[in-house]
Amino acid sequence: MKITVPATSANIGPGFDSVGVAVSKYLVIDVLKEADAWFIEHDLGDIPSDGNNLLLTTALQVAPDLKPHRLKMTSDIPLARGLGSSSSVIVAGIELANQLADLNLTDDQKLDLATKIEGHPDNVAPAIFGNLVVASYVDQKVNSIVADFPETAFVAFIPNYELKTSDSRGVLPSTFDYKEAVAASSIANVAIAALLAGDMVKAGQAIESDFFHERYRQKLVKEFAQIKELSHKLGAYATYLSGAGPTVMTLLSEDKVADMMAQLESLKLDGQVVALAVDRKGVQVEKD
Repeated sequence: MKITVPATSANIGPGFDSVGVAVSKYLVIDVLKEADAWFIEHDLGDIPSDGNNLLLTTALQVAPDLKPHRLKMTSDIPLARGLGSSSSVIVAGIELANQLADLNLTDDQKLDLATKIEGHPDNVAPAIFGNLVVASYVDQKVNSIVADFPETAFVAFIPNYELKTSDSRGVLPSTFDYKEAVAASSIANVAIAALLAGDMVKAGQAIESDFFHERYRQKLVKEFAQIKELSHKLGAYATYLSGAGPTVMTLLSEDKVADMMAQLESLKLDGQVVALAVDRKGVQVEKD
């Protein structure tokens, strides 16, 4: 059996902790044979290969009596880069429990479980459903809406350094002025409405006008201003921090991708330039 989970790009500007889109990088879990103890074969550095791995702590939280298996974990989702690497593992762990214990969980049940574990739905929701997901988590209750992301290309600059979410959250204010909160909320409303209407020009303007987190976090990603300036010169819709960063994501029309990538690579920044597409399927299971 094979479980495949997409990467995700959360927030998309003002949709802080509630909006995300699934994109075309993937975590793949191959479920091999039963074993005396859990073992995960991988080449992903110093993450655990035993029951301490997030994949297994998640799966066993959902179904404690699972029989141990040998697993293979393969991923091209970089760690601590703002592309939902931990969320993809949580979603894979829930799906592993769902399949091995025959739980027959619905997608909404998977989202409830994943949000309780992760703490907010912005990454786990699109990893489960695919596409664009707008979700809330209030009083332990999750609500979500899945919608088609407009036909848009994504160009990501993925720095070679990590930025832990805890560090990125540390620069955010603990309180917000009421009037400012209303303004921030109105910007987020326009961003979502424009995405749902397929108006990428207005969506882009709202995405780049975020009050909630970007103005505090952009200074943690030294490449951001340079990339945003370049994207504006090329007529891109918007440039934003993916999740907590440090990945910088640019939304643009397909015909501008090659030029954006070439000019971005010519800057010789310390990182990788990648063209991505929307994943519209979310978590997938292939049975032998």
